[in-house]
Amino acid sequence: MAEDGEYYGKHGEPRKYDPTFKGPIQNRGCTDIVCCILFVLALLGYIAVGILAWSQGDPRKVIYPTDSRGQFCGQAGTELEKKPLLFYFNIMKCASPMVLLEFQCPTTQMCVEKCPEKFMTLLKAYTNKNDFEYYKKFCKEGVTNTMVSFKTHALVYSDCPKLFIPVLNILYFRVCFPALGQKGKVITVGNISSFDDGYGNMRDAKDLTSPHRNATVVIEARQVVMKIFEDYTQSWYWILIGLVIAMVTSLLFIILLRYLAGIMVWVMIVLVILVIGYGIFHCYMEYAALKGEPGANVTIQQLGFQTDLSVYLQIRQTWLAFMIILAIVDVVIILLLIFLRKRILIAVALIKEASRAIGHVMCSLFFPLFTFVLLAIVIAYWAVTAVFLSTSNEPVYKVFNETLCEHSRKLCDPAVTQCPDSECLFAFYGGETVYHKYLIGLQFYNVFLFFWCANFVIGLGQMTLAGAFASYYWAFVKPDDMPAFPVFSSLGRSLRYHTGSLAFGSLILSIIQIIRVLLEYLDHKLKAKNKFAKFLLCCLKCCFWCLEKFIKFLNRNAYIMVAIYGKNFCTSARDAFFLLMRNMIRVAVLDKVTDFLLFLGKLLIVGLVGVFAFFFFSGRVKAFENTAPHLHYYWVPILTVVIGSYLIAHGFFSVYAMCVDTLFLCFCEDLERNDGSASRPYYMSSSLHEILITSKAKLY
Repeated sequence: MAEDGEYYGKHGEPRKYDPTFKGPIQNRGCTDIVCCILFVLALLGYIAVGILAWSQGDPRKVIYPTDSRGQFCGQAGTELEKKPLLFYFNIMKCASPMVLLEFQCPTTQMCVEKCPEKFMTLLKAYTNKNDFEYYKKFCKEGVTNTMVSFKTHALVYSDCPKLFIPVLNILYFRVCFPALGQKGKVITVGNISSFDDGYGNMRDAKDLTSPHRNATVVIEARQVVMKIFEDYTQSWYWILIGLVIAMVTSLLFIILLRYLAGIMVWVMIVLVILVIGYGIFHCYMEYAALKGEPGANVTIQQLGFQTDLSVYLQIRQTWLAFMIILAIVDVVIILLLIFLRKRILIAVALIKEASRAIGHVMCSLFFPLFTFVLLAIVIAYWAVTAVFLSTSNEPVYKVFNETLCEHSRKLCDPAVTQCPDSECLFAFYGGETVYHKYLIGLQFYNVFLFFWCANFVIGLGQMTLAGAFASYYWAFVKPDDMPAFPVFSSLGRSLRYHTGSLAFGSLILSIIQIIRVLLEYLDHKLKAKNKFAKFLLCCLKCCFWCLEKFIKFLNRNAYIMVAIYGKNFCTSARDAFFLLMRNMIRVAVLDKVTDFLLFLGKLLIVGLVGVFAFFFFSGRVKAFENTAPHLHYYWVPILTVVIGSYLIAHGFFSVYAMCVDTLFLCFCEDLERNDGSASRPYYMSSSLHEILITSKAKLY
């Protein structure tokens, strides 16, 4: 029996003995019906938003660049299929790099098959038939050399560029940018520092740097993304093998934990320390090998931001930082193990009990796959809807003029001429209808429902597993008193009776998460230079981060109580909180120690698979030199395998974590309901009872 009687007034009364209680209550009713109805209505609204977005959106707007007529360059099945690049008649007018990136430059834009490869002016092309044949490729349709005369000079200038300069064929970016270079401290374009602007005036190449400089960073980043994509196409097969190895390793570890829990926990602890120790050793060897190498002593601050991340691995400071971080992690883990050595023995008993529970509910190991599929559907629906919403604007055309025009920069119709020397060109995507005015609200709704649905799916997984493991704990004769299919029975109860409770808990968590998103958005938009404003935003973000962690903890335990007793969310959350408060010390020194040990298990699997992936993809082992794919960045598949391994290990160990949390709450209730006598026997196993009760003095 929980002995802290002075806490009962504050934290509720302990559970009373009930001879009819046999585990998860079968005779239960629907809970939180209002929240269930609200969730269903929100889902219907979400489906309506998706249908509306899919009917209005056009993802081609983010895939293909758009010319002055609103046509897509390079789109398959159109006359522009073989013209994937966007060419600007007068790139000098693109003063802002964002003008180039958003295709809103105030000059004629057209789709071309190839970008210009040499200097040429319209006047020069007119004097040479061969030159003009090449020049016509960058003019509007219908232009011939017979049209070129000084009388129609202004007309031609609107149909052809005054000049073009050598530009880069950036297929990944689909835009023709000036081929800028540098000779010493002099900026060049096409290897020359000045050029004729088409009017007989000489211009310096540095005049082109304004629309080019900042855009170059984006281009380089885009090129890195494409190289990463190419690396994935070359290594996806090996990445899948690595993830399969992680899955097999996790499953094998869980199976061994089922039969050799005590030994496996200590093996896991030793191996984690050894793997991190090897990481420290490897970092030191890399650090020592770079001694005396040219440029190896450059600091990260001096190097600045580099799109090629492998550059950072060529300097000593990077490996020194890795070595220090791993050393700190290793020391912290060792110190925690020293201080928690007695608690670990008790936590091992709880892990053993969890292993026995999972042994009787083996299908629970594969239940995370069901949760993963549902989450994948939620994420895919959100992503597709977001893309279609962001591309559901209409093309907007504006007047661009060379001479004075009263309609300059105003909206226009491409079929109507506003001024003699003006053009009605595509400017951007927008719209003035009610739908377009409320697009930002629809995007906000899309994000909020994404959080709500994702949290609902996670909560459903937690409640289902909690009901299955509670059926195991409260079965007096195991497994005879357990239902035939505990996971499916629990899933049915959760969906049939407690959709409202799941919606309620996930709604609270989603509201907090959307507030955190809004705080990040405000911080990004305001970029407050005022120190007090920065401090206030930082405090708010910290407070809501802590609140989110607390709500996740409370929801998890509330779902366990809902799965057992079938009460509404608020009552279950209160009962779970009070039960944990009445057993606060046990929570701190037992349940959390178990979580720490399971986290070490995830680290071990990630470390083992990560080390294997490093030696394979980096080509450090001669046996793999001819087998490993040739990559731009070998860290791409390594990082993918490491992150994927962690998610896989987390999926398997989350079953253990949920099992431990459920058994822990059931254990606390068992102590309050029963006293171990013949008339009121404990439901816990004799081994668990022996360790937890006889070790009570160690806990306190």
